[in-house]
Amino acid sequence: MATSSVSKGCFVFKPDFKKRKISVPIEEYFNKGKNESEDSKLRFETYQLIWQQMKSETEQLQEELNKNLFDSLIKFLQKSHSGFQKNSRDWGYQIKLREIPTAALILGVNVTDHDLTFRSLTEALQNNVTPYVVSLQARDCPDMKHFLQKLFSQLVDCCVDAEFKEEEKDIQKKTHYSMDYLSSWYMNVTQKTDPGKPGKKRTSSQCQPPPVVLILKDLESFTTKVLQDFIIISSQHLHEFPLILIFGIATSPVIIHRLLPHAVSSLLCIEIFQSLSCKQHLTTVLDKLLLTTQFPFKLSEKVLQILTNIFLCYDFSIQNFIKGLQLSLLEHFYSQPLSVLCCNLPEAKRRINFLSDNQCENIRRLPSFRRYVEKQAAEKQVALLTNEKFLKEETQSLLENLHVYHTNYFLVLRCLHQFTSSLPKYPLGRQIRELYCTCLEKNVWDSEEYVSALQLLRMLAKDELMTILQKCFNILKSSSEKQLGDTAKRIEELLAQFQSPDAEVKEEEDASGSQSKGLQKTDLYHLQKSLLEMKELRRSNKKQTKFEILREKVVNFIDSLVREYLLPPETQPLHEVVYFTAAHALREHLNAAPRMALHTALNNPYHYLKNEALKSEEGCIPNVAPDICIAYKLHLECSRLINLVDWSEAFATVVTAAEKMDANSITSEERNEVIHARFIRAVSELELLGFVKPTKRKTDHVARLTWGGC
Repeated sequence: MATSSVSKGCFVFKPDFKKRKISVPIEEYFNKGKNESEDSKLRFETYQLIWQQMKSETEQLQEELNKNLFDSLIKFLQKSHSGFQKNSRDWGYQIKLREIPTAALILGVNVTDHDLTFRSLTEALQNNVTPYVVSLQARDCPDMKHFLQKLFSQLVDCCVDAEFKEEEKDIQKKTHYSMDYLSSWYMNVTQKTDPGKPGKKRTSSQCQPPPVVLILKDLESFTTKVLQDFIIISSQHLHEFPLILIFGIATSPVIIHRLLPHAVSSLLCIEIFQSLSCKQHLTTVLDKLLLTTQFPFKLSEKVLQILTNIFLCYDFSIQNFIKGLQLSLLEHFYSQPLSVLCCNLPEAKRRINFLSDNQCENIRRLPSFRRYVEKQAAEKQVALLTNEKFLKEETQSLLENLHVYHTNYFLVLRCLHQFTSSLPKYPLGRQIRELYCTCLEKNVWDSEEYVSALQLLRMLAKDELMTILQKCFNILKSSSEKQLGDTAKRIEELLAQFQSPDAEVKEEEDASGSQSKGLQKTDLYHLQKSLLEMKELRRSNKKQTKFEILREKVVNFIDSLVREYLLPPETQPLHEVVYFTAAHALREHLNAAPRMALHTALNNPYHYLKNEALKSEEGCIPNVAPDICIAYKLHLECSRLINLVDWSEAFATVVTAAEKMDANSITSEERNEVIHARFIRAVSELELLGFVKPTKRKTDHVARLTWGGC
């Protein structure tokens, strides 16, 4: 397409047809290659199903954890609102009427979780207290004008009368906002219609108008002057504009007195509400999602340690922890072909019957299955390695055993936690996740902490031991598995023996050990030696009471349960099907190292682009690499100050290395201009990334800022 013009210019021609954007189904990303696309769609569907179940479980859990907090908040708001309408001539009551009811909501430092909490709180308040609930953030309220503007705009959105809402939105830009205007607007709206019944006129005999609840999400970030002015002005309009404040606090209630002087804070009637701590929330999430047989997916010790370390050392965010769990689930179904069997047991047995020959070979390649085969008889080994039908039957049996293993594992784990969570110094951890990580890593009974815990258990009092046994009995009774049925009966028998009168028999004193040997002249060494001998003799001749014998039985019984059922998952055949163990892949995604990633991308672009033309030997610079990569590799060979002329010539040499043209010929002038422009752009990009900077120490030089190849 050609055009003519008197002067040079840029002409834009619209294409005759629109390019259709080709959308790739999400499940196609599960295909690493053409030969590995088997069961990819089924794996993706299984991932989606499990994640939706986990997501709904976490949402329900969040509602349950916040229920008590929200109920107490709603009760406080309803009580505060009823106080607005009471008429009393008492001087103290009149003074109290000028105080704004304020709820100080302590949410903790996990700021990323606050939005979800405030959304749920807003919904609960709108359903139970008032439709006029407004949430403001400090970034939207730099001064009083913007504060009132945001407050009014959100109040209009809360208005139930659609026609009235549209009228108010039309005049918002022309309005000068003030508390007088907000008060008159509020009186007009509440008298015009009943919020609960749109279109119905409100009369004096009807119920009182609803209050306005203002949530300040991040109190610490608000400007002090804005808060002070708003509180002082609002306290003068409480009769016309019944306001209730909710402060979202991440640190401590002391921040209120740091932001507000006494003259202002005295205008607030403050009540403090504390949300559930982050660690307790994490323990509950782990208990519902991982320490259960409801979801077949499990995490290895290293993966769980990475997620908990990020939670405890960085952000205390439950939402980020759940996102990390989702990433682990996605990575497991993406990287493990046999994850198609990571579903509920009946469905897994059904899918085993339809496994292809390649999938059967994948089962035979599993390290845990190979160890299992090596322990079998010779005939069974041949059948497992050659007979597909026999392999599928054995796989069904192994998956069923894995399910039973998990059921028993979590029951015994909870029982052991009941025994060890109250011990001094918590040798096996105070939280069940700490004990779980220890059991996942190795045989817990081989650790020094476990031996120390057993020694402490042998010193428990009778009432403590009976309380713990009762809790263990309740845990085991809640299970319907037959494997641990005898265990519950055994604990019940031990409890009955503790409650019998014979258990109160006192210890008989050993008279022989109490006899003195007489006073003799001796040195300190021999005196200590004789005292130790007397102590050992007294201990050997000591008779155990009935209670001590029963206590020893309980400790030995718990020890036998631990050794039988708390085996590490690596000992179970086919554990790779349900356990995600790729901790390095998770660490690469979550513990980002941008400097190393940037160096890798510039020094070896093939690592990310996967273009065969970019493959090169160590130390070589391919001329087909991106310009910024060529300039970066050349700058690594320079000292502290880089000569731009030399750098430009080296860049041109690399770019024109494969072309059979003279770089100094007249016909290549335009080409040299293009190469020079490319070099300038590459240097500008390196300067933007922070690798070089201009310097005044030498003309036509730049200073290098990074060393060590990163």
